[in-house]
Amino acid sequence: MTPPPPVQSFASDNAAGAHPRVLEALRAANLGSALPYGEDPWTAQATERMRDIFGGGAEIFFAYGGTGANIFALQSVLAPYEAVVCPAGAHINVDECGAPERFIGAKLIDVPAPDGKLSADAVRAVLRQAHGEHNVQPKVLAISQSTELGSVYTVDEIAELTELAHEHSLLVYVDGARIANAAAALGCPLRQFTRDAGVDVLTFGGTKNGLLYGEAVVFLRPELAAGARFARKQAGQLASKMRFIAAQFDALLEGGLWLANAAHANAMAKQLGQKIGDLASVELTRAVEVNSLFVRLPSAVISDLQEWSFFWTWDVDDNLVRWMTSFATADDDVDRFVEGVRYFAERRARQP
Repeated sequence: MTPPPPVQSFASDNAAGAHPRVLEALRAANLGSALPYGEDPWTAQATERMRDIFGGGAEIFFAYGGTGANIFALQSVLAPYEAVVCPAGAHINVDECGAPERFIGAKLIDVPAPDGKLSADAVRAVLRQAHGEHNVQPKVLAISQSTELGSVYTVDEIAELTELAHEHSLLVYVDGARIANAAAALGCPLRQFTRDAGVDVLTFGGTKNGLLYGEAVVFLRPELAAGARFARKQAGQLASKMRFIAAQFDALLEGGLWLANAAHANAMAKQLGQKIGDLASVELTRAVEVNSLFVRLPSAVISDLQEWSFFWTWDVDDNLVRWMTSFATADDDVDRFVEGVRYFAERRARQP
């Protein structure tokens, strides 16, 4: 008989619900009234908790979602004749429907990055190409941590990129939709691979780590935030009832829940990777660093599995899929999913 599917989806960490402590924080924030637009005690407290992580002086701005946060963060530091240098597979380049270029008005210069990470040599090659007023001027070097391919920049790799960027008067921006997973994987303080490594601006993702919705934009150099509140308003990311974003972050940051959630998601991904390692017709194509796995399967097995417990195909031509875990993934979910992969792979193998 077909095994029962897992309770939690492996399609994306976006598919998970909200953490119980986050829901409780929302319930508590719903009692009584509070001033809008961030003039409330939840926003003040969440801001201070964030500053405790990154260091005093950081400017914090809460937003609804990742695309909007990327837009207003970059818009705050870019002129329309300036450009963002980023990996070809960056979320801002391929997964935001052209929103950064439309609303910021600045060009994205995408650079090949086979493992998802920009190299210093690749960036140097781009910087050599700018010639006066005839070309857009690179102004921001943007990376994702962790990357869209589940790879993680080391502290030294980020420091090398920031040093190169600053030598050429570029700012360094980190899309941190899954920055908590990177911190858990690196096993070092978040500040060590951001502020201390020379990063100028970043996002701190909450949606993929236990919130209903919510991201934070962090300006590690306060002077860069001079126009941020206006850019946030124009980008439609200024929440009237800001307390309901801030209260979620307050719960996530209290007691290190953000890191515990990410560490659990990473551990579940590694467990899944280990358990599928000896299955026939299943090829784990990358080492598991955070909460994503990239797996090659026969196309017929992919179709069977997607009907049973949906996930997305990453590369149709290569039969490559992505499986993701979250804070809510349980051991039983992993075991059920592995059993389903085994069942459908063996069933297809028996067919003539």
